[in-house]
Amino acid sequence: MISESGAVDLYWIPLGADAHVVKVSGAIFEAISAFVGRRPRCALYHSALQIDVPGGPYVVEQAPVVDAHGSDRGVVAEGPVGTRRAGRFRVFRYEVRCWRGGEIPDLRAAIGSPVRLSDDAAVARRVLEVVATIPTPVWGRDELHTGEMWNSNSVVSWTLIRSGVDLSSVQPPSGGRAPGWHAGAVVAAREPA
Repeated sequence: MISESGAVDLYWIPLGADAHVVKVSGAIFEAISAFVGRRPRCALYHSALQIDVPGGPYVVEQAPVVDAHGSDRGVVAEGPVGTRRAGRFRVFRYEVRCWRGGEIPDLRAAIGSPVRLSDDAAVARRVLEVVATIPTPVWGRDELHTGEMWNSNSVVSWTLIRSGVDLSSVQPPSGGRAPGWHAGAVVAAREPA
C-alpha cells in the first residue's frame, strides 16, 4: 500500500516586508511594547502556513478583506478590525484564508522558513478541517482575555494546536517575536479537544 503524502510548513515573514505603513506602525508598536516591558526591541514576524495534500497545496493565513470575492481566495471566516462596530465596513475586516493553490504575499522575504511541522498527511488534512472553525474575535484587541491581541499569528497558532501539532519547540527567528502567537495558543487550550 502506498502511503499518502502530506506536509505542514510554517513561514515567518518580517512584518511589513513590502508594506511601508505596516512596517512603520509595527516598529512604533514594538518600541512602545519594549519600553513598557522593559526589554530590548525585537524584529516582528507574521506567520502563515502552507499545507500540502494530494490534490495540491493550500495556503492558510489571515489578511485584510480586499473585495467581495472571498470564495476565490478560499475565505473560511471573517472578523472585525479594531472594534466590532467598525467591522461593518470592509476596510475594517480581516479574512482567514484556506486557499487551494494560493499565494503567501511576501513569501520571498521569509526568514528561517519553511519550518516543517509535520510530514503526516492526516495532520495536514486535519489542519484544513480545523481552520474553518476558527474563532473571529476583534483583530488587534484582547477581546478573549489572553494578555495579548488577536492577529494573524493567533490564527496560525490556534489552527496548529487545534490540529494536534506540537508547538513546544517552535519559535520565531532569533531576535524576533510574533505578537499574538500566545493568544491563539491560550484560546486553543481553553477549548475541549
